[in-house]
Amino acid sequence: MTSQYSLTSIGAARIAVKALLDGGVRHTVVSPGSRSAPMAYALAEAEAAGRIQLHVRIDERDAGFTALGLALSTQAPVAVLTTSGTAVGNLLPAVMEANHSAVPVVVISADRPEELHGTGANQTTIQLDLFGDHVRFAVDVPAGDDPQKAVATALYAATGALADTPPGPVQVNLAFRDPLTPADGDALPAAAGHGVFHYDAGPQSLDLPAAPSELVERRTVVLAGHDAGPVAEAFARAHGLPLLAEPSSNARFGPNAVGPYRVLLEHFGPGSRSPIQRVVLFGRATLSRPVAALLARESVETAIYQPVPVAWYEAGRRRETPIETLPELAEFAGRGSAEWLDAWLLAGAAAQHALDGVLAGEVLANGPSVGAAVWEHSRGQLVLGSSNGIRDVDLAGQPHTQPIASVYANRGLAGIDGTIATATGVALGSGRETTVLLGDVTFLHDAGGLLLGQGEPVPDLRIVVLNDSGGAIFSLLEHGAVEDSGAYGTAVERLFGTPHSVDISALAAAYGVGHRTVSTTAELTEALTSPLKGRTIVEVRVDRGGLRALHARIKDAISAAVGQVLTAG
Repeated sequence: MTSQYSLTSIGAARIAVKALLDGGVRHTVVSPGSRSAPMAYALAEAEAAGRIQLHVRIDERDAGFTALGLALSTQAPVAVLTTSGTAVGNLLPAVMEANHSAVPVVVISADRPEELHGTGANQTTIQLDLFGDHVRFAVDVPAGDDPQKAVATALYAATGALADTPPGPVQVNLAFRDPLTPADGDALPAAAGHGVFHYDAGPQSLDLPAAPSELVERRTVVLAGHDAGPVAEAFARAHGLPLLAEPSSNARFGPNAVGPYRVLLEHFGPGSRSPIQRVVLFGRATLSRPVAALLARESVETAIYQPVPVAWYEAGRRRETPIETLPELAEFAGRGSAEWLDAWLLAGAAAQHALDGVLAGEVLANGPSVGAAVWEHSRGQLVLGSSNGIRDVDLAGQPHTQPIASVYANRGLAGIDGTIATATGVALGSGRETTVLLGDVTFLHDAGGLLLGQGEPVPDLRIVVLNDSGGAIFSLLEHGAVEDSGAYGTAVERLFGTPHSVDISALAAAYGVGHRTVSTTAELTEALTSPLKGRTIVEVRVDRGGLRALHARIKDAISAAVGQVLTAG
């Protein structure tokens, strides 16, 4: 019966690995399993030959997010290997994020051969198309078939080579039949030394020609959302326009960048002396309701710079006019007058000064002060978790004159899952010092991401945990008002605050990770500027009870300061 199959499982796996290497894969994350063993052995052979670097994770969800982080920092496709069954399903959160962030994660899912399907065989289910529309390409390779073309096509799709299709995740479902081990006499090749494949572009800036003088003067702002890139900063600078940049835009720097911009928007809204006329959007803005309200204003014309397709954008679903070229974008945006830019810069400086003054009056650390400190002192790479952490940086992080860190965040779907694993992948992919800022709930959600097996590469990773014993973000939303009213008793705290009493220091010790606790901004600054080798957790103890009131004081102080500056102008 087996004579009709031309390739052994180990033979097919070696062909698949060669195709991965030929397609530019230099990192693969492996979760252990029997059905995936042929691929694991073939990958081990490639690693021994110095052609690829393996990362082993026992938890497939963390394997997926580690691959995501590696692909983000190396800017190259990264494979993740699992055995059959629920192991494949555990990759779904990472695949969903990779889809919406256009990250080339290559899922290699091992499967049972066709004759075992529909028989009740162990760990056997339909795996092809498990990820649905979240993958750019999915293919079944039956046991014994040559996988070369399937893997090559998958990599072609993952890297955005298909017409009108952005990069993103793909799935190659490889069926393997017994035997699943190498043949007698096979062995690892003579060690050529482990290949270490780092990509280190570092934070980037660029220049564009100054806007032509014949361009019409307009009250335009440049809004740099997630993954906008340094072109947003260069465009704002070239056209004399204020730059409102989210932290993960990698454009929050330069002379035109405005600090606490989201609190300033009402001062340049309808009825103000100088209302915004147009918005030019780079990337994807996701962090604040004031920005969403700006983009929804009927009185404001909006355009989005979109030179290539992006996964999250569907034509006709948003107000912005998509523009593919910078000259066309320049015609839409116009150029800013000196008075327009100065008004924003003066307002931004006044807002930053007022905010810093409020924070200086706080004895203990809080979310905004932690965000400001992390932003100020991060070097190399910075990963920002979802929820309050990235918003604290967005509010309080003063723009730098030049980019000093490459900033990453899982903003595709903005989930809190897999953040530690993502940061680990980011750090391992570049070999650079990396800081990740996240809340305690986000931290606990991915505590398993701390687990590195014996002998696995250890990144230089500083994990800053803003620990307020629960979920503080909901207190800043409508739920905070419901809680303040007392109408639902303790239900809001239980359902949204999710209080806990986890001992993070004990958890760190269990995983063999360094730990220190700080409670003031000065202590945090010392921890952020200390030399880093390996992994350490910096736990910042804060009280979320007064967070809603703190944000109200910040808003009032900024409004008063900005109102005074703009009135004087």
